[in-house]
Amino acid sequence: MNAVVVAVLVMIVLSLSRIHVVFALLAGAVAGGITAGFSVTETINVFTEGLGTNVSLALSYGLLGAFAISLNFTGLPDLMVRGAVKIVGRQGEDRKRSLTKVLILFLIAGVASLSQNLVPVHIAFIPVLIPPLLKVFNELFMDRRATATALTFGLKAPYILIPAGYGAIFHDTISDNMEASGLAIDPDLIPAALAIPVAGMLVGLLWAFLVSYRKPRTYENRDLAVSEPETERPVSKWGIITALIAIITVLTAQVLSDSMIFGVLTGLAILYVYFIVLHFKGIFTLQETDVLLTDGMKMLAFIGFVMIAAGGFAEVIRETGHVDSLVGWASEWIDGRQGIAAFVMLIIGLFITMGIGSSFATVPILAAIFVPLALSLGFSPMATIALIGTAGALGDAGSPASDSTLGPTAGLNADGQHNHIWDTVVPTFLHFNLPLIAFGWIAAMIL
Repeated sequence: MNAVVVAVLVMIVLSLSRIHVVFALLAGAVAGGITAGFSVTETINVFTEGLGTNVSLALSYGLLGAFAISLNFTGLPDLMVRGAVKIVGRQGEDRKRSLTKVLILFLIAGVASLSQNLVPVHIAFIPVLIPPLLKVFNELFMDRRATATALTFGLKAPYILIPAGYGAIFHDTISDNMEASGLAIDPDLIPAALAIPVAGMLVGLLWAFLVSYRKPRTYENRDLAVSEPETERPVSKWGIITALIAIITVLTAQVLSDSMIFGVLTGLAILYVYFIVLHFKGIFTLQETDVLLTDGMKMLAFIGFVMIAAGGFAEVIRETGHVDSLVGWASEWIDGRQGIAAFVMLIIGLFITMGIGSSFATVPILAAIFVPLALSLGFSPMATIALIGTAGALGDAGSPASDSTLGPTAGLNADGQHNHIWDTVVPTFLHFNLPLIAFGWIAAMIL
């Protein structure tokens, strides 16, 4: 058996069985390591070595949680909610409500798209924007699975297609690794080659909005899953101004420093000064401020633990050496048939990316193997780009360990009513990975 297949299957089956994803990642890594001939001790050692890969991301998410919850006590989120409720209305005709839901979903997808290219802050906006709007979603009986697909679409499609922000990094990763693997390409070809796969994602998004999750779904109106200070939440123009300054500072500092940690720290520093002022006014105590920040970190601690565990899982997959054997077996079985070859290559990309949880980290692995294979089968450079780019993107949406799924879950589960696997991972897998396979295959055949 191939260790990569075993590891990913164990991880997926356990996750779908509602076993905690961190345990599922560890169990999958052990199963893959044993299949590759490692002892349990050796596997755990390799897993441990990989834990440090995503530590900085885990810290970033913890700080983002503290920042997001701190914003709730400036009054800005309350203002946003009141404004949103006033716009959409608490009651209304069913048709009007349906149109409003679709409009909100497209706006969310648009904001998420901007976070990849125009203002490359990735998931930093989610814990700021989504939790305050959950009660508005409840008023409209919106299915949060639709919101999860909107967020994940915006977190993926823009960087696959547009060579700016994170898209520039993704496209450079494709071109650099293809050249290193023996096929130099013009980077300007990448957007055209990946346009068809991204069109498939758009089809999946529309299907989710208009078919899969258009029916009303009821949620309870709950407070956010954090403890609040005993004092009443202050709402003032200075609080709102402070919140806006903090948000702008976070975005600016992150873009200029290329560090999410530094960006969030600057925003937290501004909010902390505001809380100290409230302390001297007798509104907050410093102890309540510390509790507030700690509870905010707890909200996104789940993401941090999953990302750390995912780093260990990916390290085990790489160390088994079975990625090469998986592709080698596929090459022998394909026997020169391009149609079958394209499909098998995409499925291999799906398995590898779902295990690693990052399309950026998967592309170098795929390029080293797929470029020689594609050249031997007679695929054009454009078709090869489509195969590598699509295979790299596959699984990022449907992986339990991907920040493209963890980010939306963190925002939508702020009140404890959104399951990571069944409400984010499965919906995004069905609506994005399946169209990516279909449209990626078409691109490889016609380009």
